[in-house]
Amino acid sequence: MCDQRILIIEDEVKIARFVQLELEHEGYTVEQEQDGRAGLEKALHGNHDLIILDVMLPSLNGMEVLRRLRQVSEIPVIMLTAKDDVMDKVMGLDFGADDYLTKPFAIEELLARIRVAFKHKRVQHVKSDVIQIGNLKLDMHKYTVSFNKETIDLTKKEFDLLKFLMLNNEIVLTRDTILEKVWGYDFAGDTNIVDVYIRYLRIKIDDRFHQKFIHTVRGVGYQLKYEE
Repeated sequence: MCDQRILIIEDEVKIARFVQLELEHEGYTVEQEQDGRAGLEKALHGNHDLIILDVMLPSLNGMEVLRRLRQVSEIPVIMLTAKDDVMDKVMGLDFGADDYLTKPFAIEELLARIRVAFKHKRVQHVKSDVIQIGNLKLDMHKYTVSFNKETIDLTKKEFDLLKFLMLNNEIVLTRDTILEKVWGYDFAGDTNIVDVYIRYLRIKIDDRFHQKFIHTVRGVGYQLKYEE
């Protein structure tokens, strides 16, 4: 049995279920989503090793899911499409897809491409420890943050909060979600601490470099978003 985790983002239920059963038979751990936006959230929050991504999805199409995912992750992505269109394939590969498969496809071919993707992942030195949004760069391994190569000194909790915001780039996060993921259950209900640390980050980043990254979504929470 292998220990790789695969996420299927596919709105055709029969196809998604068939692929899931075949992958589970091969020993993979598999999850699936039928909606593009929900799939992106699961891809960003989950601990998956590979994503099978359909192009035509409700809420958020596969190309946009891939574009946003590639801002923070180099996880292998195999795209599926019903369109046998060269331009679709070129666009998907340009956006960072690792491979492309046109429906209908043989499950043996998909399995072979998955094995190839995992092989490439093992031999490549991927800079997955570094997140960069605009000129703001965070290195998760070195615990450093910089803007235009100028170092930003953050406390441990400020760093953790900024990392969570950057990993969820453009996604609106409630105060409760931030509190749970960054501070843990011991701080349940104390959402004021989120506001305090958001203010610290704004002083050290937004105000200092005159570039707005952290946006307040009134009545909901916060969103990190880069606007040129």
